[in-house]
Amino acid sequence: MQDYHLLDVWNRAMDYAAAVYRFAASLPEQEKYNLAAQLRRAVASAPLNMAEGCGAATNAEFARFLSYAYRSLKEV
Repeated sequence: MQDYHLLDVWNRAMDYAAAVYRFAASLPEQEKYNLAAQLRRAVASAPLNMAEGCGAATNAEFARFLSYAYRSLKEV
């Protein structure tokens, strides 16, 4: 198990999430409830999956969580 706070990629994902949250807040009113909500869920999922993967027992399991994070970022 490793400390996800020490991962540069986790810190960058958190910065990206904050930027996406700011962007979502600036969307037109008609998009704030569907598109903005989906963006926020997807971008929050990336660092959460990285953190969860840091508790993995094997490298293969950790890689699986990193794959989930990557797919969430692609969705954004």
